[in-house]
Amino acid sequence: MNIGETYLEIVQKRFKSVKELGDKTLSQLDNEQLHWAIHEESNSIAVIVKHVSGNMISRWTDFLTTDGEKATRNRDDEFTDSLQTKEEIMTVWEQGWQVFLHALQGLTEADLQGFVTIRGEQHSVIDAIERQMSHYSLHVGQIVYIAKQLKGSEWQTLSIARGQSQAFTESMLKKHQ
Repeated sequence: MNIGETYLEIVQKRFKSVKELGDKTLSQLDNEQLHWAIHEESNSIAVIVKHVSGNMISRWTDFLTTDGEKATRNRDDEFTDSLQTKEEIMTVWEQGWQVFLHALQGLTEADLQGFVTIRGEQHSVIDAIERQMSHYSLHVGQIVYIAKQLKGSEWQTLSIARGQSQAFTESMLKKHQ
């Protein structure tokens, strides 16, 4: 496998991991928690989901051939809390990820040498992918952080539980011996 194919395989794996963290977090929350915001200038999880999905659909529809900021996107509206139910929120979440992952899976090594346009500015395809890695990870991190605060002691950890690091490391070492 060459470096381009390796890179595409790695980023697909990493993005799926980011989505999985979001999925596991969202599954722990009820509708009220999804709409909670600490104050009016803060974003609820529902708003973050709407924004991430809007970004994914805009950036990754016709990724290689059209500007990533589509005329049909209303970014300002993404920051209004208009999704009513958890089902709507989950539908919007999945729509964005499906558009994004489908486009990412369709990229080839040759595509990595090309350029795309975002808001009229040219970016290498690799830079555009890495920008989104940073952007989506940041927002999923926000979702996780808000959810942990809301759930408190009812939070179901997404990684190694507190006090379990040594046991986890030992099990991984045994697994790979």
